[in-house]
Amino acid sequence: MTDSIPASATPRLRRMAGRDPHEHGRTGTALELLFDLVFVIAVGQAASQLAHLLAEGHDAAGIGGFAFAMFATLWAWVNFAWFASAFDTDDWVYRLCTMVQMVGVTVLALGLAPMFHSLDASGAVDNRLMVAGYVVMRVAMLCQWLRAARQAPAHRAACMAYVYAITVAQVGWIAQACFDLPLLPTALLTLALILVEMGGPYLAETRHGGTPWHAHHIAERYAGLAIMALGEGIVGTVASLSAVVQEQGWSLDAVLVVVAGMGLTFGMWWCYFAQSPGQILHARRERSFLWGYGSLPVFAAIAATGAGLDVAAMFIEHKAHITPAAAVAALAVPVLLYLAGIYALYGVLYRHDDALHRWLMAVTVVVLAAAPILAALGTPMAVCLLVVMAAPALWVVGYETLGHRHMAQALARVVGP
Repeated sequence: MTDSIPASATPRLRRMAGRDPHEHGRTGTALELLFDLVFVIAVGQAASQLAHLLAEGHDAAGIGGFAFAMFATLWAWVNFAWFASAFDTDDWVYRLCTMVQMVGVTVLALGLAPMFHSLDASGAVDNRLMVAGYVVMRVAMLCQWLRAARQAPAHRAACMAYVYAITVAQVGWIAQACFDLPLLPTALLTLALILVEMGGPYLAETRHGGTPWHAHHIAERYAGLAIMALGEGIVGTVASLSAVVQEQGWSLDAVLVVVAGMGLTFGMWWCYFAQSPGQILHARRERSFLWGYGSLPVFAAIAATGAGLDVAAMFIEHKAHITPAAAVAALAVPVLLYLAGIYALYGVLYRHDDALHRWLMAVTVVVLAAAPILAALGTPMAVCLLVVMAAPALWVVGYETLGHRHMAQALARVVGP
């Protein structure tokens, strides 16, 4: 028997027996929203560091540090989201453990600048503060899983699989931070630890009975993080443009950057919400891994798009020491990765190869490749940004004219009419 926790209940101590995966009307909680806001701060910090390194032409350090930061941040968020979907009791112990995780992500965010600086200055990785914050988050998560293993016997095997994976990975992360390893061994050890981190949930959910996560709740949680990440990009762009306007006054370029940023953000939002992951995950729970893991690069691409808009603003402010083509590419590349990720998630969820989507993806590649080429040929920056903005707009037009019928038919094939 599973427990269904009413949203209005007081935070007294409750048995962590597992939630009902078929609970009607399950939505995110106020605590989950607060948790997301703290994580988005870390995402915004990583995007800001990426933007400044790209603006200086230090692409390798920026991209490498950003990838590392995104995995650490998003992976901790994903683990909490799926655990909460299955075992959220909203009692005082659960709330305190969640607060400790929020402290951990704050420490991790404070460690982002030293990590990026070390990569840029020496090629080494100073990730000690980041790892400290990450370990704080994961130890708190470990306590949650141990509690669930003790209080939910039906799910004990799955919970302990999470416990073992988290424990092994944290020992590895601490060892990596304690020993001053060269870049290549650090990268190899990081890859091995990532495999341990991601392998634990797979084994728990497929070999040890799984956990009672709620499909519609998970879909809502992912959607909420996507919205917050999109909003964080706009906040960063507005902050950068405010400096431009204060120093130079309003110009056509500044106005068009605002238009491009808002249009791009709205188009990306529209593309994300064209799919129906909750319905499909409810009917086909086995598709959750590829969708859940595959969403991580999509979230990273959203954050990188915000960084690209920031680079464009710095270029207009004459603070970016790169070519116009490189400035436009800093935005066009993450937008391409985002739309490619949306296309891939469609395939994962619907298991359907749609010719319309292939054509839209091909046109997207052409449009986004044209933007930096136009910049190299002397086209004004603002015009090139509008070209980038057109890429998700083409997806929206394709969806609203023909694609929505194709997706409705594909959805019916998965979940029934």
